[in-house]
Amino acid sequence: MIRLQLPLQHVMQQPSNNDNSAAIRFGGLFRYSGRALQLVWTTSVRLSLAFGALTLLAGVLPAVVAWVGQLIVDGVVSAMNSAGPTQQDALRHVYNLVALEALAIAGLSACQRGISTCQSLLRAQLGNRVNTMILEKALTLSLQDFENSEFYDKLTRARREASVRPLSLVNRTFGLAQNTISLVSYAFLLAQFSGWTLLILALAGLPAFAAETKFSGDAFRLFRWRSPETRKQMYIETVLAREDYAKEVKLFRLGPLLLKRYTDIFKNLYKEDRSLTLRRDSWGLALGLVGTAVFYGAYAWIAASAVQGQISLGQMTMYLLLFKQGQSAVAAILAAIGGMYEDNLYLSNLYEYLEQPVSQPGGSASSGPNPEDGIRFENVSFTYPGASRPALVDISLHLPPGRSLALVGENGSGKTTLVKLLSRLYEPDSGRVLLDGLDLREWDPEKLRARVSVIFQDFARYQFLMGENVGAGDVEEFSNQSRWERAGEKGLASEFVDQLPKGYHTQLGRWFKDGQEISGGQWQKVALSRAFMREDADILVLDEPTAAMDASAEAQVFEHFRKLARNRIAILISHRFSTVRMADQIAVLSGGKMIEHGSHEQLLAADGVYARLFELQAAGYR
Repeated sequence: MIRLQLPLQHVMQQPSNNDNSAAIRFGGLFRYSGRALQLVWTTSVRLSLAFGALTLLAGVLPAVVAWVGQLIVDGVVSAMNSAGPTQQDALRHVYNLVALEALAIAGLSACQRGISTCQSLLRAQLGNRVNTMILEKALTLSLQDFENSEFYDKLTRARREASVRPLSLVNRTFGLAQNTISLVSYAFLLAQFSGWTLLILALAGLPAFAAETKFSGDAFRLFRWRSPETRKQMYIETVLAREDYAKEVKLFRLGPLLLKRYTDIFKNLYKEDRSLTLRRDSWGLALGLVGTAVFYGAYAWIAASAVQGQISLGQMTMYLLLFKQGQSAVAAILAAIGGMYEDNLYLSNLYEYLEQPVSQPGGSASSGPNPEDGIRFENVSFTYPGASRPALVDISLHLPPGRSLALVGENGSGKTTLVKLLSRLYEPDSGRVLLDGLDLREWDPEKLRARVSVIFQDFARYQFLMGENVGAGDVEEFSNQSRWERAGEKGLASEFVDQLPKGYHTQLGRWFKDGQEISGGQWQKVALSRAFMREDADILVLDEPTAAMDASAEAQVFEHFRKLARNRIAILISHRFSTVRMADQIAVLSGGKMIEHGSHEQLLAADGVYARLFELQAAGYR
């Protein structure tokens, strides 16, 4: 009995990273096989049926070839031992057998080519299907998931391997069926020589199979452990190869440092790969020699039987071919089982990601009982998952329709968090947020977000057309040029759009052909225009919308904004008090708490934090 002592200690000592232990155990061999087969079947029924039929035929034809080969050899021997018309008849019979074998070989070649075609077409369709499933799942996840590093590990594992594993598993399953069919047909013919050959065939491949299965599990555990390091490499690639990082990378000479960090990560990972590969191949070679020795032992046995006259020359040829092909079929079957085990391990990554729990926000309301009440925060507190201190503590605010609120405070004081709660990207830990007298938890999320138009400080700069960048603010009107133009005028983007080569149809960014880059201030006007795409939105939220603009442009934007927001609820986050003072209410946040609240005049009269900050900023302009 061969006992493998092949610990992957350096891997097993690493954190488990929440491994799906049920999938890693060999008992979970076929855990995902049924789901993978169903996935392939639903991707293309016709290709799946063709794949199965060709596999069945390809499994039978090799035995037919071997059997016909025996008849040809015996026919040649018979023709050599005859003369005259009898020899001519025997020769014609041989010719017919040769033609039959050629037909069988041609059929086998056609089957193999057809299988390859099916695999290629299925690979393309299935790769797209699985990637679509991954992206569809991403659309259902909450913002909290995207701010979780463990979630990114799951996503990385799913995207790097799992998109090709379903087809691989199906290929192995069909290959297993094909080789099993071939082996049964070989066994039927070999049993006529000796039943012992069947037992020898079965046992000869087991040692190499045990080693391969052991190393498949080790490789998978290594793959899961290294996910964070792989993500670091991917991030460094992004930093070194993206135009939005290029300026600082060159200016601060970060390139060599980051490239060294990238190669250091590779070297550490390569050490693990090298160790595993060398041990895997060493054991594979040693145990593979066992199979070679068995084959040549059987070779000698069959040859001796022919010399002793127990079998014919044609039978000897057939048995040798059958034993060699049978040995290959056993090895292929065991390799397929081992590969299916490995594919199931990697498919656990895909389904672990797809089965990520999704919080189902309740609520179906599309309106509240008191539209005149506007927005209320009642004793709202919130702490980000994994954070040690709360982002908001006991916040209470009331903002009626047609009124404006400015949020002031140092970075990290909770201003943007308040906006995230209002747009229901998060829900408060305690207290409640109401709109029109109804708790946001009771609103239909889509109906709620249609009421709110938000521009965050870190707004997206899409590598789309200029108009599509504006149209992103309202997906229902994404391609509506007249809406682009109206929103562009409100957001002051129309001032520079006419200078672009194709106006609203100009490609922005440098990723694609003929792309045009615009300034940071112009991008902010694009984002501001995006907010005005939702013409029915009655809540406007601007989070530092003019940080990249000069003072003149900023004053113009806010004067324009104040007119357009006259009949809406407006929330403004800014560090510039020249614009903050225009708001009806001002809330000063510090450490997640609201420390002051009132109008500009009231807060100046109170001579508190707001008054001190206002005087400090005003002094800079004197």
